[in-house]
Amino acid sequence: MKKQLVKLIMLAAIAALMAACAPKETPVADTGMPDEYKDAPSWVFNPELEGGVAAVGTARIGKAGFAFARNEALADGRDQLARQMSVKVQNMVKNFTQATGMGDDETVDRVSSQVSRQVANETLAGSKMRSMWRAPNGELFVWMVVDPESVRSAARDAVTTSYKNDQALWQQFQAKKAHDELDAMIAKEFTDFN
Repeated sequence: MKKQLVKLIMLAAIAALMAACAPKETPVADTGMPDEYKDAPSWVFNPELEGGVAAVGTARIGKAGFAFARNEALADGRDQLARQMSVKVQNMVKNFTQATGMGDDETVDRVSSQVSRQVANETLAGSKMRSMWRAPNGELFVWMVVDPESVRSAARDAVTTSYKNDQALWQQFQAKKAHDELDAMIAKEFTDFN
């Protein structure tokens, strides 16, 4: 019986030792995202593309059906792309603070308002859907990209077009200047002639 008691104590000690040495489970960090997005591909939250421009468009699949939601998500994605490439922002912030009274009777009134408007106007040559994911709640996500070559080509075209426009404007200016000088000389000659 003593042997069994010793064996039992030894087994309990080994079990306690193993429990103490077992790896501790670290709690998963709360991402703040609802559970329905736990299986989402990484591009849903971080739509990067090496050397290119990328964005995510979303739409909820409703009674209009999948095709309607897909077109809506594609349009949202293109809007996001355009805002990355060129956006005009108007912003106004107004603050007002007023103190009345004195000492313990002093009151402070404060009003603050912010208004912002953003407008994007960009031609997206080469934008395309790279991937699509449907969340369990019926929300559709599309990964829109403009590939690196299209971005480089658009930049080259913009620089070339800008250069040619500037060059044409300079030539028009020079021509007008020459015509004005000629008109002035002719006017002077005829004035001197009379």
